[in-house]
Amino acid sequence: MNPQVTVVLLNWNGWKDTIECLESLYQIDYPNYDIILVDNDSDDDSIERITAYCEAQIKPKSNFYSYKSDNKPIQIFEFNKKETETGKALELDYNSVSSNQRLILIKNDKNYGFAEGNNIGIRYALKSLDPTYILLLNNDTVVDSHFLTELVKTGESNDKIAVIGPKTFFYDFNGKNNVIWSVGGVIDLSRYPGYHDIELGHNNPPIDSNSTMKVGWVSGAIMLIKTKMLPGKLLNSEFFFGCEDADICIEMDKKGYKMVTNLKSVVWHKAGVSKSKVKFMGITREIKTNLKFMKTHEENYKLHLPIYTVQLLYRYSSMLLKKIARNIKNS
Repeated sequence: MNPQVTVVLLNWNGWKDTIECLESLYQIDYPNYDIILVDNDSDDDSIERITAYCEAQIKPKSNFYSYKSDNKPIQIFEFNKKETETGKALELDYNSVSSNQRLILIKNDKNYGFAEGNNIGIRYALKSLDPTYILLLNNDTVVDSHFLTELVKTGESNDKIAVIGPKTFFYDFNGKNNVIWSVGGVIDLSRYPGYHDIELGHNNPPIDSNSTMKVGWVSGAIMLIKTKMLPGKLLNSEFFFGCEDADICIEMDKKGYKMVTNLKSVVWHKAGVSKSKVKFMGITREIKTNLKFMKTHEENYKLHLPIYTVQLLYRYSSMLLKKIARNIKNS
């Protein structure tokens, strides 16, 4: 009735966001889940702070929930990357601890980026936990208590559904928390960057009787995947940060699987927090990644390259002008 779900959460120098996210996860109503927190070699005090949270020494505050102490302390089962590869098992008492009182922590030896960082957690989950679903979740999110129940319900409703996403709001959009960030998107390789959000103008989408909508891709910020449908390579680690979600959805679509959004499942996202911390990865790297993605999947890439160039120049010049305008307004 409640298939096992493994949540893979990636942290890199973001412990404040991570513990707010973790606390929301530990308050969900879904009874059968594990959380794997993969730390991408943070060079701040993330590990110490997250450990302190698990020991109830730090109590995260949020506008979306009240902190609960009845599941603390949270028991940490810690591994390094090498131990996950050699198959080090969980301790014997792991299953005697309830879902909301345990955390698997994997400490990486370097920053492997989004794709490979998550893959390390996914591979360990497949080897040691054998879940029915993998949930990729950004650490800069806060989840509604019913979000996972709704996502799994959709996944179980149809054997062809491979990837399910929620209705995601901005965590804070000019003081509002009910403004749409994403409900999924479409793949359109004729237009840079090849994948695009469904345009709603930040309004709530109409909810039909089934409360689901078919989409071309689901954001990797919150993505539930059936493990039996995962491609062998998992997330494409050639994309260090970006396009991995659209790439895996294309691979699923080729196999005849479906991507859908459950509009009853709700998550809030601090959009852009992760990218803003990666100082070395500016617009140039983002452009290179997007073009690599389009080259991978578009047979007529060279023919379309001049069009892509015009489109990306327009895209980033518009972004720059908007940023300048905001700075002037706020000055």
